[in-house]
Amino acid sequence: MAYAPTVPAVRGDIEVQTLRPRRRGFFRRLYDAIMLSQARRAEIEIARYLRDRGGKLNDDAEREIERRFLLPQGSDLTRRM
Repeated sequence: MAYAPTVPAVRGDIEVQTLRPRRRGFFRRLYDAIMLSQARRAEIEIARYLRDRGGKLNDDAEREIERRFLLPQGSDLTRRM
């Protein structure tokens, strides 16, 4: 049996059709979980880097974080330094 993607909602004398929120698919949830995991790992590595360097975020530390963690490895931007 098929069902409609809308659910009727009654407001007073008028019946209003509301859209049901779409459930995300398996692969989208897997992709989101992987991205979240990578973001957490990057934040932990950046926090560890700052802790080991005295805990202060200055211009030099910010540039080094960008070079180490945010730029793709092997890019031309990392080779110029």
